[in-house]
Formats: sequence, C-alpha cells, structure tokens
Amino acid sequence: MSLQDAITSNNITRERLRDIVAKMNDADLARDLGGGWTVAAMLAHLAYYDFRAVAMFDQWRRTGEVTASPLDAEITNRAMLPLALNVAPRTAARLALEAAEAADSCVAELELDPDLLEKIEAAGDVNLRLDRGHHRQEHVRQIEQALVTRQRTDRPPLVRTRMKAPKKR
Repeated sequence: MSLQDAITSNNITRERLRDIVAKMNDADLARDLGGGWTVAAMLAHLAYYDFRAVAMFDQWRRTGEVTASPLDAEITNRAMLPLALNVAPRTAARLALEAAEAADSCVAELELDPDLLEKIEAAGDVNLRLDRGHHRQEHVRQIEQALVTRQRTDRPPLVRTRMKAPKKR
C-alpha cells in the first residue's frame, strides 16, 4: 500500500468514526459488543492504538532510528479491557477522535519527511501500520452493527389493525 493510499484510508475511516460518534447517545456508548466490550470501551481501545502509533512516530523522529515495538495484541487487549471499561464513555469517544487525528497527522507528515518514510519501509515489520484505517474499519463496523441492532430492537412493535370498510350511503 502506498503512503497516499494509507492517508486516504485514514481520512475516510477517521471521518466515518467522527460521524458515528456524533450520532451516539449515552445508551449507544454503553451498548454491549460482546466479550465484555462496550462501544465506549472499544473507542478507548481505538484511542490507545492510535496514541501508541503517535508515540512510536515521536520516538523515531527524536532518535532518528526506526525500531520495532513488539506487541502481543491479545494480552494487551485483555489487560486494557478493565481500564477501557472505566473510562467515562464521552471521554472515550473524544479520545478516539483526538487519537485518530493525531495518528493520521503523523502519517500524513511522512510526505514531508521522505527519510523517515524510507527508514520505516526499510525496517519492515515494526508493528505499526501506516494505514491506521485498517484497524479502525474493523471496529467501526462492530459499532455500526451494534447501532443497527439497537434501531431494530428499540422500535415499538408494529401494531396492525383491521381497517373497516367505509359505510355505504
């Protein structure tokens, strides 16, 4: 994937995330996603991984070296869940948007720093995707699905009544 493709993907998913967060109420943020995760906890999860990317970019710029940052995602996610569940839901939503903006800005700035981009590409698997949208997309779909389910279950049942034929005069 080219840098420009990553930037495009990041922009699309960040705006999609912004749109979905803007439409959510407190009940939506508390909605269960399964496995102990709520929508708000998933937003905190997204914030963590985008802020992690920002921290990696900052370190690489500061040191001039691109080094791998090993991560066991399953263990990290399990350890993060109790913390994510205790972040205030509106705070989690705000942080997800702020983190997405910050991470996407770091990726976009690589257009102005071809030396760093070259080092990242040469380093291979450093446990960071320039396409931040790839990870976001997966979780935005989960959240959208939960909201679609809400819309189906929150509607009052449709009551059918028989219409009487008009009286003949």
